[in-house]
Amino acid sequence: LPSAIPCSLAQPVTPELLVSPSSQDGDIGSECPEDRGNWTGRLDFLLSCIGYCVGLGNVWRFPYRAYTNGGGAFLVPYFIMLAICGIPIFFMELSLGQFSSLGPLAVWKISPLFKGVGMGTILIVSLVAIYYNMIIAYVLFYLFASLTSDLPWQHCGNWWNTDLCLDHHVIKAGNTTFPVNITNTVSPSEEYWSRYVLHIQGSSGIGDPGRIRWNLCLCLLLSWTIVYLCILKGVKSSGKVVYFTATFPYLILVMLLIRGVTLEGAWKGIRFYLTPQFDHLLSSKVWIEAALQIFYSLGVGFGGLLTFASYNTFHQNIYRDTFIVTLGNAITSILAGFAIFSVLGYMSQELGVPVNQVAKAGPGLAFVVYPQAMTMLPLSPFWSFLFFFMLLTLGLDSQFAFMETIVTAVTDEFPYYLRPKKASFSAVICIALFLMGLILTTEGGMYWLVLLDDYSAGFGLMVVVITTCLVVTRVYGMKRFCRDIHMMLGFKPGPYFRACWMVLSPATMMALLVYNIVKYQPSEYGSYRFPAWAEVLGILMGVLSCLMIPVGMVVAVLREEGTLWERVQQASRPAMDWGPSLEENRTGMYVASLAGSQSPKPLMVHMRKYGGITSYENTAIEVDREMEEESESESMM
Repeated sequence: LPSAIPCSLAQPVTPELLVSPSSQDGDIGSECPEDRGNWTGRLDFLLSCIGYCVGLGNVWRFPYRAYTNGGGAFLVPYFIMLAICGIPIFFMELSLGQFSSLGPLAVWKISPLFKGVGMGTILIVSLVAIYYNMIIAYVLFYLFASLTSDLPWQHCGNWWNTDLCLDHHVIKAGNTTFPVNITNTVSPSEEYWSRYVLHIQGSSGIGDPGRIRWNLCLCLLLSWTIVYLCILKGVKSSGKVVYFTATFPYLILVMLLIRGVTLEGAWKGIRFYLTPQFDHLLSSKVWIEAALQIFYSLGVGFGGLLTFASYNTFHQNIYRDTFIVTLGNAITSILAGFAIFSVLGYMSQELGVPVNQVAKAGPGLAFVVYPQAMTMLPLSPFWSFLFFFMLLTLGLDSQFAFMETIVTAVTDEFPYYLRPKKASFSAVICIALFLMGLILTTEGGMYWLVLLDDYSAGFGLMVVVITTCLVVTRVYGMKRFCRDIHMMLGFKPGPYFRACWMVLSPATMMALLVYNIVKYQPSEYGSYRFPAWAEVLGILMGVLSCLMIPVGMVVAVLREEGTLWERVQQASRPAMDWGPSLEENRTGMYVASLAGSQSPKPLMVHMRKYGGITSYENTAIEVDREMEEESESESMM
């Protein structure tokens, strides 16, 4: 078509500077990002990242990990691992997403040979989203159960209780015969969780799921409905919801903290939580636990950070945001420890048992121990409701991120077909994951949840993150990646980031991976040991995400031409259209590499649109000059 002929061929280049801002050429390259959408508010991105990173693990995993690994001394390896592993990988993910404005699949235009890494990420995130929403369903169940004047797990004598059930009021009254009474007894909250909520007695194991628990099924349906309504319009809707879901948990956490530290015996729990045992630091296990806590708490490798950053403007200061989110996440974990252990200290005093006998991690803390502690407080339904509402808001914004990652990844692959139908596509994904999660609502559903939790995001996730780190620094090139960041932020990453990306972060994660394999332990739930076939299924879940990488490589190589080595070399180079999505942000090697590009220099588009040169154009000129000098020195050699 005649209209498609580049205007630079038809007339001299100079008059382009004189074109009026209202000319049709003024909106070069804006169709795709406008179509894709961006954050609508200044704080949308930051709050979404905080909401994504600050999740259930901060409340139920960090405090327990801290007290079992040296108390206050655990903070030493925790912050060292945050500096080595957490902050650099976090910044790398945000940089990749913001620079390319692409989701976790399409971002592999950076090196199409490794697109399987993106496929592995999507598989992991899908599996995690299935069981994570089941945990939100349990939280909803307890939230509704708290809307009563007398909490249902407060006393024994209900139809689900057994003869082993022993009320804490009875324990207090019978202090003399105490050791005999407590040995083979169960708290009312434990029986409520296992025998009423889960009805686990109806299943003999993972191979016998039993019937669907319809009340749990309805809670799961409700949680998926809430998630769908919040991600309906992509980041435009979820970006507004996080103003509530990311900030409100802090208000509740502070309320629970104040209530906790004013309780009698709270100091026992806090002392137990924070007393430093520095001898633990000589154990490799403590350092590994610290790295694992950082790794899972920040949510690196799940694609959520990359997805959120891809909706930013090109010059958003993600360097500052990285430190705000990572340090904020660490401080939240420590605060949550005070809120949890102050209440556990009070509970241990009430029951007359040591703190380590009441302390638990994971669902055991959220659905058994803490609810039991709530029954000992005045206005117990109010505190119980607040606690579960906090867990709900903590869980929801992490789930938004998982869903946004899946939807963005696929729609970026098929923008012409799926972007206009994003709401319908999101509904299809939510329905599919809800149906897959139905097995978790059965009487034996907890066994499946434990299996998914143990294997879906284990070694597979580490392999994904290690590969990403190595591809960006070794295949794409550290110099080139730093130049991209310079182009985007106006400065290059310092020696700290470069050292971590090149050596420290991959080495730490390799050590984590080896430790996980060497110290492998079969899954268990309480006294139940999983059969061999379930173990194999779990391992296959982890292996499948890793297998995506070689599968992606084979597909990428087959698409190229030439000898095998030539194909591998071509597939490992960035795609022709790799780079910033807006043409006005493309400088140096990225100039005029977009399909339908009509401008010889994006700088002219900038000057035409905004008038004059900004600091970012100066950066662009610097980058261009630097690259010219490099190419001259190479040609001289």
